[in-house]
Amino acid sequence: MGYIGRRIGKSQDTGNSNPTGSDVGGGLLDLFTNGYFQRQGNIYNAPGIADVYMNATGGVISEYTDGGTVYRAHVFTSSGSLVVTQGAKGVAPSDVDFLVVGGGGSAGNNYGGGGGAGGFRSSVVAPGGPGATPESALTLTTGTYPVVVGGGGAKTTTTPDRGERGGDSTFSTITSYGGGGGGTASGGGSGNNGASGGGAADYAPTRPNAGGTGNRDSSNNPTPTQGYDGGAVTGTTGPGGHESAGGGGAGGAGVSVVGGNPGAGGAGGLGKLCNIAGPDNNGVGAPGPTAGRWFAGGGGGSGYEDVGGPGGGPGGPYAGGGQGGSYAPNSNGSNGTAGTGGGGGGSSPGGSPANYDAGMQGGSGVVIVRYVIGTTTGTARATGGSISFYNGKTIHAFTSSGTFTSINSGPNAWQASTSVEYVVVGGGGGGGTIVGNFNSAAGGGGAAAYHTGTTPFSGPFSLTVLVGGGSEGSIGDRNAVPGSDSSVNFPGGTITSDGGGGGGGEAVANPGGSAGGARAENPGSPGSTTGATYPGTIGATPPAGWGHTGGAGSNNGGGAGGGGAGGVGGDSTPPSGEGGVGGIGIQLPATFRDPASTVGAPGPTSAPIPNGYDQSGKYWVAGGGGGGTDTPPTSSGASGGAGGGGSGGYNALPPTSHINGVENTGSGGGGGAGSPAPNEISGAGGSGIVLIAYPS
Repeated sequence: MGYIGRRIGKSQDTGNSNPTGSDVGGGLLDLFTNGYFQRQGNIYNAPGIADVYMNATGGVISEYTDGGTVYRAHVFTSSGSLVVTQGAKGVAPSDVDFLVVGGGGSAGNNYGGGGGAGGFRSSVVAPGGPGATPESALTLTTGTYPVVVGGGGAKTTTTPDRGERGGDSTFSTITSYGGGGGGTASGGGSGNNGASGGGAADYAPTRPNAGGTGNRDSSNNPTPTQGYDGGAVTGTTGPGGHESAGGGGAGGAGVSVVGGNPGAGGAGGLGKLCNIAGPDNNGVGAPGPTAGRWFAGGGGGSGYEDVGGPGGGPGGPYAGGGQGGSYAPNSNGSNGTAGTGGGGGGSSPGGSPANYDAGMQGGSGVVIVRYVIGTTTGTARATGGSISFYNGKTIHAFTSSGTFTSINSGPNAWQASTSVEYVVVGGGGGGGTIVGNFNSAAGGGGAAAYHTGTTPFSGPFSLTVLVGGGSEGSIGDRNAVPGSDSSVNFPGGTITSDGGGGGGGEAVANPGGSAGGARAENPGSPGSTTGATYPGTIGATPPAGWGHTGGAGSNNGGGAGGGGAGGVGGDSTPPSGEGGVGGIGIQLPATFRDPASTVGAPGPTSAPIPNGYDQSGKYWVAGGGGGGTDTPPTSSGASGGAGGGGSGGYNALPPTSHINGVENTGSGGGGGAGSPAPNEISGAGGSGIVLIAYPS
């Protein structure tokens, strides 16, 4: 029935349609003023809903403005969760954009083909290659959305050996599969299938050899478009083992080669451009042939009398793909870049003894989620890395190498003598390995040195920021190699964080910022540390940073734990055969504990607050790797140190990614068990991180 105003009584939205007694009042005046001018009541005057923008926590935060729209991006370089604490309301957009990249495949060895790149799926336009048309954005409501970041395929050292497949990355309904491993000579030359296919090796008895097929899941089923095929080796049978093909990338196929030629290996397939974390963000992805951040480049194939193929596309190691190695002159391949999904570079016989004939590991994947926040960001006075704003400070987080550059003009120009607070953590050491020994286990990798402090300086400046990679895991009776250093060349002097020492598999563990733990049988000694002993209170570090020794080995014990930035690694524990735990890490200073961010790794919740810690259980870095365990009935390897240290291997369990140090924490990898064969592989160290903050 249509609306009929009351002749007498209260206003139309409160009065009784059959008025009696006190119901009477207002009358026709109320009808006119309220019903006409104010449009009062549910029919005419329903209040509007104020715009409420989405809010979430998780990963490393990057906030930026692009084309007048303000975005917040959450960058995940290791597994975690995106927690949506507030859904969008009103006309605020409720959709989120995504980039999901799987782990890159490792390369083959013995004239190995390059590893294929991890799968690439995104709702943001990325020109060229499969999926050039962006996928649909996702609509999220409040709740927790698990994020899985696939690890890169492990380095191959058993000859002959095809490369290993990278791990899958997932977010919500999106899965990007791992890249296929590269082929190997003397063991079948074809590349393996994956999100992008691995490159073929020059294997003479079966030449020509096909590259791996792209767009395949772990069961070899077709998937949504994610990458290209690996390159092939063509030609007829004859002398082999000269040059091999590149792995496929997200933006192009790996380059094929003609077998039997003593020349350069094929280049890895080109990756794809995606600026989802901001057009100026040089803390994620890798450089490419044009400006911006690139992902998922294929690994280069190995060569013979020339350099190996460049990873990630013609002309250079674009998009995170590893460079192929060569036989003459001798050179090792390189790993795919962590956080890009790049394939590993193939290797030829003739590399250095520590990496002889090793097909290099693939780069881990990445998951990035962004949404509109609809408010202005803080004031950044410099560019570089992932930029966020918390508690009156601007924070630049570098999860990969880049530049920190002042803004030199306009209202946001760098202010003279601005005080800068920093944290610099290098790459963690990998765990050691011992092959075929049923009564021994190897030591865990040491964490990188931990540096923090403040320094004032003036602009203009453009500072090189190097973020050290973690040491790859190892196989064979050997120590792992140390992690790489991280550094920033501040005007007042360069701050360098030494990488963590590799865990002991030979007699003596490697030195480093924190040292690797010792092996068990015929016990070795823990390595020496370049870091100073942590005094127990968060504050400015000495010039060498903080770091500790690894634990000591003992007969009938497990491998010892690697040292952490906050404490020594645990000794092996005879006669149980259990490994020593990794040394504890350190919680980041309060400046970098943005509740919206989960930078770092989980840690204790009972740390004493007077020492500068909080009880959130978050923001820990630089934990030591746990030692390997070789004797049942324990059900797992020794725990890594708080801050991201990888757990040690165990002889009843297959190797899994949990023995790696967490990416971007500088933590050590877990030590390998002595047997059986699959458990001899040790965990890789976690890559480092550089954080810089100043007043907004």
